[in-house]
Amino acid sequence: MRLAMIFGANVRALRLAKGVTQEALADEVGLAVTYLGQIERGSRNPTLDVVERCAASLGVEVLRLLTAQEGAEG
Repeated sequence: MRLAMIFGANVRALRLAKGVTQEALADEVGLAVTYLGQIERGSRNPTLDVVERCAASLGVEVLRLLTAQEGAEG
């Protein structure tokens, strides 16, 4: 699985687990909702700054967002 897809799947899974909407996370991270949606689908390659901001907003270490999780497809 491509790293962009792993990152996007992890962002989406953590966002949903925390009960946060795409709109709320995008606002907190400083992104457009459409851009966050593209990140979650793995069709965008975010900058390291965006990766760090997503991790901070979701309350996890950056490595957690970049590591394939057990049971993930791919």
